Amino acid sequence: MINLDRLLAIEKENLLELSKTLEAEDISLLVEWLTEKDDKLRYHSLLLLEHRSEEYDDVYPFWNIFCEKLKSTNSYQRSIGVRLIAVNVKWDRDNKIDTTINDYLKIIDDEKPITVRQCIQSLIKIVLYRPNLHNKIANELISVDIMDVKPTMRKLILTDILNILLLIKKHQTTEEIDTYIFKALTGGLLDKKAIKQIELML
Repeated sequence: MINLDRLLAIEKENLLELSKTLEAEDISLLVEWLTEKDDKLRYHSLLLLEHRSEEYDDVYPFWNIFCEKLKSTNSYQRSIGVRLIAVNVKWDRDNKIDTTINDYLKIIDDEKPITVRQCIQSLIKIVLYRPNLHNKIANELISVDIMDVKPTMRKLILTDILNILLLIKKHQTTEEIDTYIFKALTGGLLDKKAIKQIELML
């Protein structure tokens, strides 16, 4: 059984091993602790639940709680919702993501760039398991106006978008995806190193 002192004392690199020993009561506690104000407690709870979700389906029953977090006024809670939904899509036997995806994709327009990045980066887990959502996800990403993004974050968010579009392109491509990638590579926002990385993935 996990407890507060043990969770706060454990080193980040040992969380993966601990996640394999969790019991049902532990998972319920960790989900509760996601709302705690203590940063370390909240973050370690998130990481433990993420690690657990990679191997087991016993975090999936809390899906609806994670969905509620997408609508939270707290950006950290929105990030938690995004990450835990994405990592549990592989267990989504009830196809809940099909009704959750609209709320999920709204986070792409979040006021906090770090939350936007976590949303886009987490899409990789949805894209891998849900080909039926590829077009919807691609269209949402393509519609992002990079020039509306904070200047210091534009390159990072554009690179995040391209990584997801390139993954979708491996399964199916559209003229819109190809055009977006071409414009991104020639638009002057990416440096030579970033362009080379994208070109290697093409």
